[in-house]
Amino acid sequence: MITISNLAIQFGKRVLYKDVNLKFTNGNIYGVIGANGAGKSTLLKAISGELESTKGTITLGPGERLSVLSQDHFKYDHCTVMNTVMMGHSVLWDIMQEKDALYAKEDFTDEDGIRAAELEEKFAELDGWNAESDAAILLSGLGIKEDLHYKMMSELSGKEKVRVMLAQALYGNPDNLLLDEPTNDLDLDTVMWLEDYLANFEHTVLVVSHDRHFLDAVSTHTVDIDFGKVNMFAGNYSFWYESSQLALRQAQNQKAKAEEKKKELEEFIRRFSANAAKSKQTTSRKKMLEKLNVEEIQPSTRKYPGIIFQMDREPGNQILEVENLKAVDGDGTVLFDNLSFTVEKGEKIVFLSHNPRAMTALFEIINGNREAQAGTYKWGVTITTAYLPVDNTEFFESDKNLVEWLSQFGEGNDVYFKGFLGRMLFSGEEVLKKVNVLSGGEKMRCMIARMQLKNANCLVLDTPTNHLDLESIQAFNNNLKQYKGNVLFASHDHEFIQTVANRVIELTPKGSIDKLMEYDEYIASDAIKELRAKMY
Repeated sequence: MITISNLAIQFGKRVLYKDVNLKFTNGNIYGVIGANGAGKSTLLKAISGELESTKGTITLGPGERLSVLSQDHFKYDHCTVMNTVMMGHSVLWDIMQEKDALYAKEDFTDEDGIRAAELEEKFAELDGWNAESDAAILLSGLGIKEDLHYKMMSELSGKEKVRVMLAQALYGNPDNLLLDEPTNDLDLDTVMWLEDYLANFEHTVLVVSHDRHFLDAVSTHTVDIDFGKVNMFAGNYSFWYESSQLALRQAQNQKAKAEEKKKELEEFIRRFSANAAKSKQTTSRKKMLEKLNVEEIQPSTRKYPGIIFQMDREPGNQILEVENLKAVDGDGTVLFDNLSFTVEKGEKIVFLSHNPRAMTALFEIINGNREAQAGTYKWGVTITTAYLPVDNTEFFESDKNLVEWLSQFGEGNDVYFKGFLGRMLFSGEEVLKKVNVLSGGEKMRCMIARMQLKNANCLVLDTPTNHLDLESIQAFNNNLKQYKGNVLFASHDHEFIQTVANRVIELTPKGSIDKLMEYDEYIASDAIKELRAKMY
């Protein structure tokens, strides 16, 4: 349990929030949301003690342990993977270290024996004899193979270190758990493992994430940082989003009678309460929603970018043909082989692989930026494409301002280009910022504005939600569902895939799996699971 009383956080003259009074209780998972810069990570840092609050107190339940997902991926480079995970339970780790030091003494005294007995008792109480096996189970669940468990952390890749840090945070069943973007760099299978793990977690969890499906799957409550305040609502992200949109529509509809508004809100709560029964976090969320007061539902101040893809021309029947394509990485790794498929009109295809470099290689090849080791591809004569690469670094190696930068990719005057930038929430003096100082999220919004200039009838998107906030992801997602052209994309966002794709193609070194179905159906199919196991 975590109790926050009269909390205020201020940096100079800027007040992030004040008068925050919240209680986070056992058995609940709280999804923390808010616009970029609202103070989501700051709240978690204040709770962990990493950041000192301006005012107020934060307390844990008596004797409770707090665990935090570390963002420093180099801190444990001098340690083994196994030890790094076990350090997550500092009390147990300290006992193990002291116990080992005592037994290593050459002049072991009677006092040492008494102390060793005390430590052994505490060690047993904390289930220390299963410490390594428990750590190994977590590591394996998170995709860290057994042959890496006793390697040094310095020998692991960045993505592997992220998983070890997550195992460290989960280790030892902490009473309170703080997770800041835990799904970053996890593949879709591992995200599902984490969803299942947290669904059975009996203590208190606060999680910041841009993954809407993950928030929906695990959250019993939503903590919204808005209006310079921190408010808690029953329900997951989708409930918060839909309810805030409904409240906004009602606020704009001045003619609607109060009784009609109340009836609409009550029906909305009933619908979401019924849907909650399908979630992994069922009972508590359903009860909370049933008790929710309609007055608690308010419109948000969030701004959503205007992501609107339109087509200059209707595509013909011939979209893209790929035959026997093969790609090999620089280190000799076969990314995919014997890849053949034909894109039909109206299809929105998600490409999957255990190796994300496979999708990037495919997109680079069909956009003419990379040579394939074998095979051919051919675009239809009516097809125009707009490509969003996963790495946009080279586009921003310039001292141009945003208007000058965007004008490179289309024809028109400054007012025309400012209109596209305005859609992407760049307004006023912001359009005169130099592009080489933009944040990752700002660069992505510029790249999306660049794509919109093309009015293409086929979009190629390599991990399009990277660096975007929830509002931008939601706007992007909503538009792609309505877009009439073809979409070829890769993504780690479950909700994005499920609501956009109508076909799944999985790339493997031994060929491909190609199914005309929705993503949820694909991952639930036992036949496909067996096929996938043979393909890697």
